Amino acid sequence: MSETATEQLRPVPAEYRTPEQEQAENGRDVLPAHELALEDINPLNANLFSQNRWQGYFERLRNEDPVHFNEIESAGRYWSVTRYDDIKEVSSDWKTFSSAHGITLGFRIGAEVPTFFRQGNPAFISQDPPRQTEQRKTVRPSVAPRNLLKLEPLIRERTCRVLDSLPVGETFDWVDSVSIELTTAMLATLFDFPFEDRRKLTRWSDIVFAIPEPGGVVESQAQKRDEMMECVSYFSELWEDRRKHPGDDLVSMLVHGEATKHMAAADHLGNLLLLIVGGNDTTRNTMSGSVYALNQFPDQYDKLVADPGLVRQLVPEIIRWQTPLSYMRRTATRDCELGGKPIRKHDQLLMWYVSGNRDEEIFENANALDIERANASRHLSFGYGVHFCMGSRLAEMQLRVLWEEILQRFERIEVQEEPGRTLSSFVKGYTQLPVVITRK
Repeated sequence: MSETATEQLRPVPAEYRTPEQEQAENGRDVLPAHELALEDINPLNANLFSQNRWQGYFERLRNEDPVHFNEIESAGRYWSVTRYDDIKEVSSDWKTFSSAHGITLGFRIGAEVPTFFRQGNPAFISQDPPRQTEQRKTVRPSVAPRNLLKLEPLIRERTCRVLDSLPVGETFDWVDSVSIELTTAMLATLFDFPFEDRRKLTRWSDIVFAIPEPGGVVESQAQKRDEMMECVSYFSELWEDRRKHPGDDLVSMLVHGEATKHMAAADHLGNLLLLIVGGNDTTRNTMSGSVYALNQFPDQYDKLVADPGLVRQLVPEIIRWQTPLSYMRRTATRDCELGGKPIRKHDQLLMWYVSGNRDEEIFENANALDIERANASRHLSFGYGVHFCMGSRLAEMQLRVLWEEILQRFERIEVQEEPGRTLSSFVKGYTQLPVVITRK
């Protein structure tokens, strides 16, 4: 392992907190948005999402202060961009609003950042063109239309197998039994990852953005570091194997790609984790969110059951309604203005996709699920501009196939209680979803 990678994974002092962790610890008691002064609203608080109480915060910001300023000690100055059109404006101008300083809220410029959080070779999502474009090209063939045609029969076969194995008339966890199983199997295929170890990918995906807390996904930064060391070690072995025995998988593409072949696996941890999270977290949370949403809007479930052909319209609407990644960050490269607000060079901007996808100026009755919504495909869940999600078509195909097969087998999937939700303001996900199925 390179010295740079080892440096990244050294322990963080126990008293040090990431910006999101700081906000989570300071904001466990979530007050309704209308009880707060406007300047005290900070949507970064992860408890808003774990408690599913984020909606009112963003509604108020969209209506009263759509480019909203906050400042905290660890992160410095940052702005929440909450309206659809403003988010697209930021996404479209990568020269003014750069990805090169990271995609989640980072430490303030000039702060003494612990080595654990420093990046040696960031993922291409945390880069700007032309380097971003070059590295992205390396792995794009994995999700090209020709490859997706080859993958669909495998996705359908696995989906059928998983759905046919589910218990009838008893409660089980949809997240673990279906969403994780299907997306992790797909990711193992894309990586040509040892199938018996595929749940390691789920685990590594879970801890990338996990906030350490007692009883949480990870309990300390030290635990997070140790498990990331396991990830680096595992992929280092795969890396060396694919140097000698290349295939058409993602690891081989990175090992032999012109823009990436010079990098060791440890130095390329950012791209590996990006592909793990992008291929696992987001699709699995949309799969879980689809079941939850249709239970929240039973009239839409009835409509879908009556006309299974609506599955293709369901897919973009579910992705809009769920929004599996709440925001992406950009950093201003110069003094500028957005929405009438003066943005300083080095200010961070959080593009809240979860808010833009509920913007009533774009999506009528935006908080509701409407599987016949005419403009659902205009959602921001896959981003916009140069960083538009490379795997969007694969994600859509997995969700479409899942619901095509569900509708052939089940009368209903009934949610038994409110789901467990991820403690994160970045990944908008589910930890548990208890359901009972009724077969046809």
